[in-house]
Amino acid sequence: EITRLKAEDGGPMDICGATLAAAAMRAGLIDEYVLVTAPVLLGGGTPFFTALDNWVNLTLMETRTFPGGILLTRYETRR
Repeated sequence: EITRLKAEDGGPMDICGATLAAAAMRAGLIDEYVLVTAPVLLGGGTPFFTALDNWVNLTLMETRTFPGGILLTRYETRR
């Protein structure tokens, strides 16, 4: 379904949630990653980045720092 939607001319698509994102990562369908990191450590939950079969090569495109130490990083997938 994601492949079909990407083929349409509807503009950028956001994917949220570890399970759906992991499936899209494995299928090589993600063109850009936007990560928001908060300075908090938690001991549970679903890992967002699961084990992959191959490396995902990324190019850093942007970084932004927000109050409280929150960091946004934006990466483009190199193919």
